[in-house]
Amino acid sequence: MKRLRLARWSGQLLQARPAAAAVAARQPFLHAVRCQSSSSAAAAVPDFADEVAVEQETRRPLPSPPHERAADSAKLAALHARLSLSKKLPLQTLARALITQSADPNANFNNSNLAFLGSTIINYHVLEYLVCKWPRLPMAILYEALRAYAGQESLQQIARRWGVESAAAPGEEVDPGLLQWKADGEQTVSTRWGYVRSEAQRNAPYRRGLSSRVVLDDDFGEMVKQPSQEEQGTRHLQDVAFGSFVQAIVGSIYTHCGREAAKSFVTSHILSRQIDPSILFEFKLPTRELAMLCAREGFEPPLARLESETGRLSRTPVYVVGIYSGKEKLGEGAGPSLDIARRKASMASLKAWYLYSPGNKVRVPSDMMEEGAKPWKAPHVDIGEII
Repeated sequence: MKRLRLARWSGQLLQARPAAAAVAARQPFLHAVRCQSSSSAAAAVPDFADEVAVEQETRRPLPSPPHERAADSAKLAALHARLSLSKKLPLQTLARALITQSADPNANFNNSNLAFLGSTIINYHVLEYLVCKWPRLPMAILYEALRAYAGQESLQQIARRWGVESAAAPGEEVDPGLLQWKADGEQTVSTRWGYVRSEAQRNAPYRRGLSSRVVLDDDFGEMVKQPSQEEQGTRHLQDVAFGSFVQAIVGSIYTHCGREAAKSFVTSHILSRQIDPSILFEFKLPTRELAMLCAREGFEPPLARLESETGRLSRTPVYVVGIYSGKEKLGEGAGPSLDIARRKASMASLKAWYLYSPGNKVRVPSDMMEEGAKPWKAPHVDIGEII
């Protein structure tokens, strides 16, 4: 057996190898990795601080504030508390609801998807409320009442009363708690079916029936068309931006908190507004329409009777005329002449018919989705208008 010479081995083991110094002096991976061409063999590694400076100079500014800054915004926290939103709804989603499509065209960062979802939910709850509370409203009046509750003009008023402020110009340095929009941004008109009429179809005369309003038009029964110069004005675009925020808030609540929370929010902030649908009526032939209504419902023909009068021979006479169907008085009206008084009485009779309501506490179809709901009793829905 041969004996090992430890002195010879100890010198080789304890002596530092030249490669060890190179390994110890090797720079980190992020510092060492560089883009090299196929012709160059090696390149000098610059400082990491210089890379960051070059990246900041060459990077394009973001069109809207990044979502990381939402947690540090005092305006967002105040708006979240002012609206009594649930803790399930994060500040990042609230900040996204404030970014309109005109400020940031990227659908992953603006409120276009949330606003579309919210508008659908708002229109559904408002429409079922109107149909169940006033079941005899004509279709044109029903659309106008829907606009009065859920139109852009009404939603922008709600957003302003919430204390929402808009930024002078959108950008990544703006506070995330401000509404991000600009007048020269991309403005698109979304429709329910994605149908837009051509120029020839818009100019061609045709009879707009119920199918046109329900299928081919927007949610408020109007023809889908390109925005006019008035609708492209700064004031109108700003109202659209504020209205989209309210719709996006409802869509965010539905996404994070569920259907019941979204319905409660719509009831508290939108349906709680007082609107008088009687001012929306405009009759062209009230006496003829009243006669056709009585014939359709099987009532006796309407008869106008003079109730009282004063100052017949003076400059300002006043006549009070009542409309009767048999022994039932349908309505009355006053005017400076018998014909005007008769027309006003006919209008009052028609409004009394169309504005029939079973009461304020009416059940709507969405109430059946609640747990332990009572059996559904279908509400009365009238045939519709006469003319």
